[in-house]
Parts: sequence; structure tokens; C-alpha cells
Amino acid sequence: MTSTPTPATPARLSMTQVLLCGAFIVTLSMGIRHGFGLWLQPITMERGWSRETFAFAIAVQNLMWGISGPFAGMLADRFGAFKVLVAGSVLYAVGLVLMGLATSGLAFTGSAGLLLGMAQAGTTYAVIYGVIGRNVAPEKRSWAMGVAAAAGSFGQFLMVPVENWLIDSMGWQQALFILGCLALAIAPLALGLREPRAAAGAHGHHQSIGQALREAFAYPSFQLLMAGYFVCGFQVVFIGVHMPSYLKDKGLTPDVATTALALIGLFNVFGTYAAGVLGQRLAKRHILSAIYLLRSIAIVAFLLAPLTPMSVYIFSSVMGVLWLSTVPPTNAVVAQIFGVQYLSMLGGFVFFSHQIGSFLGVWLGGKLYDTTGSYDIVWYIAIALGVFAALVNLPVRETAIQRTAPVAA
Repeated sequence: MTSTPTPATPARLSMTQVLLCGAFIVTLSMGIRHGFGLWLQPITMERGWSRETFAFAIAVQNLMWGISGPFAGMLADRFGAFKVLVAGSVLYAVGLVLMGLATSGLAFTGSAGLLLGMAQAGTTYAVIYGVIGRNVAPEKRSWAMGVAAAAGSFGQFLMVPVENWLIDSMGWQQALFILGCLALAIAPLALGLREPRAAAGAHGHHQSIGQALREAFAYPSFQLLMAGYFVCGFQVVFIGVHMPSYLKDKGLTPDVATTALALIGLFNVFGTYAAGVLGQRLAKRHILSAIYLLRSIAIVAFLLAPLTPMSVYIFSSVMGVLWLSTVPPTNAVVAQIFGVQYLSMLGGFVFFSHQIGSFLGVWLGGKLYDTTGSYDIVWYIAIALGVFAALVNLPVRETAIQRTAPVAA
């Protein structure tokens, strides 16, 4: 009598390998983009552009990142993260070089906006978290996502002073060319995330892409997560891009802004790691609500306090703890509800909502500044949105979705 063969357990990458390579990739991709606000004044002054011109290009970058994210996720889920990461690395390098060469607002939007937006979609969290979800056990998944997010935070801390030094010592244009070469390092690191073919689609309950999308978008908790992530994008990108100019307008030196951005990156390391650890122990919806509410409180305190270098540093440290700490619990909830088969794609759609918020935050910052001569209105919008996000995350259901009938392969 012969027994029915048991399907082989799909091969997995080691957790250490995934975390090391993923962390270095996110350090580079997020670290480079975090310092773009340092280029606002030197580029606009040399090119004779308004702040809105620069802000619009960065807004398009964030929007393009969001639009491209689901497609990058689909490709990573279907063909593996390695190919997507290599393509993203090349696009990143080309976009940075062309950003330095652009002499018109349209060309600047094409390079800094379209190309870099697509590059970031293929080299950041949606793709990396898909690999983590497929290769890390569920009981360690939130923690592992926290580690990857902390790496991106460390990249912010590490790269901002480096970028500021490059601008000061070599000029803003040469600094972009050097960063373009650095972005190519993502490609060899991606070799460590090259998954065995058997790992793709080997996670039990199989769905088509269309079925997965219909299921997710009909699920209220998915909609609520997208609404909260919209607010996250609005707040962090407005602050990251416009705070250096806001501080300079108030009479503070550029070194204060550089230190502020570096502190955000440094404290973000602790915040994102802590969010990942807490996500293994506490309800993730409560963690997300607390983060958004505390952001609003921090902004109110910052605007009410006398503006000094010390108040800027305190605000930056507090915001740093809260900066990307939404990322691990949000993606862990998506994996917890829907599984990991299409985690990169679904994470990409949630992130698309984040990037719509990013587009509005960075563009409105430039638009309303040029119109009113002040950033005050945008600060107030950021406060109100934080309260809104705190409320909409409370009803999120974190349990696995109940599928009443088998889904066709």
C-alpha cells in the first residue's frame, strides 16, 4: 500500500539574512529620500524657481511612489522581490542624476517626481515586508517588521548629515550624482532576498489577484487602515520637506534644521522598533491610535512653545519616536487579516493612500506658503488629521478574515 506524498515544506530564506539585507536596502532607500528637504533652498535659489515648483515635484514623487507601489508589490509577489529591487535601484540612480541636471520645472518634476517615485516603490517597505512576511514565522513577524522599519529610521539619521556635508563641500549638484552611485548598491544587496521559487504562492489558501483585491477593498478594516495611513503621509512628508525652510524663515540656522532631521531619524529607530515589539503583545489598532493622537499633541506643543533650537530638538525627538512607528503595526495587521500571499500588493495599496496624503502635505505646504507667506494653516490641518486618524483606527478588526468557501486557485 502506498501513501499519498505530503507536499514539501517550501524553502525559506533565513530570518537573519532577510533582516540584514532588507535593513541595508531600506537604510539606503529611505535615508537618501529623507534629506530631500535640504535641497529645497539651494536648488530654488540657483534655478530661480518658487518653492511651489520644488514642492510640486516632491509631491509628484510621493504620489508616483504610491501609484507604483501596488504594481511593484504585484510583481514582487509574482516574480520575486529580487527583480523588482534591481530595477528600482537602477531607476533610483538615474532619477538622482537627472534631478541634478534638470534646468526646468517640468524636467525636475519628471526626474525628482516620476522616476524617483517609481524607484522608491520598488526599493522600500512594500517589497521588503512581502519577503519578511513569507520568510519569518507569524509569532516574530511584527518584531521583524519593526527591525526593518528601524533600519530605515537609522538610514535617516545616518544619511541627513552625510547629505548636508556633501552639499556644503561639493555643491548640491555633485551631491546628487554621488547619491546616484550609492543607490546602485541596492542591487547587490537584493541578492540576499532572492527567494526560492517554491516559496511564492506556497502559503495555503490560494487566491487570484482579482479575488484578493475584491476581498480587501470590501473589508471595512482595510478601508480604515488606508484612511489612517493617509494622515501619516500628510504629516511626515510635510514636516520632512518643509521644516528646514520653516525654521530658516523663523531665523534659525541651517544647522538646526539638519540636526532636527537627524534627530527624527535617530529617535525613529527606537520608535519603530518599539512599535514592532509592542505589536506582538498589544492590540495594533490601539498602538496606531495612540501614535496619531500623540503626533497632534506634539505639534500643538511645538507651535505654542517659544521657538528655540532646544524646542526644535525636543519636538524632533518626540516626532522621531512617532515618525515611522505606524509602519510595522499597519503592515502586520494587513498580514494578520489577509495572510501573506499578496502582502506586498496589499501593503502597496495601503501605502498608496499614505502617498496621496504625502502629495497633499508637501504640495499644500508650498502652495499655502506662497499664497499666505506662512505654514500655519498646514500645521493646523496636520493637527486635525491626527485626531481623525486616532479615531478611525479604533474600530479596526485584527482577526484573520473568515472565508466561507474555498477560493479557486
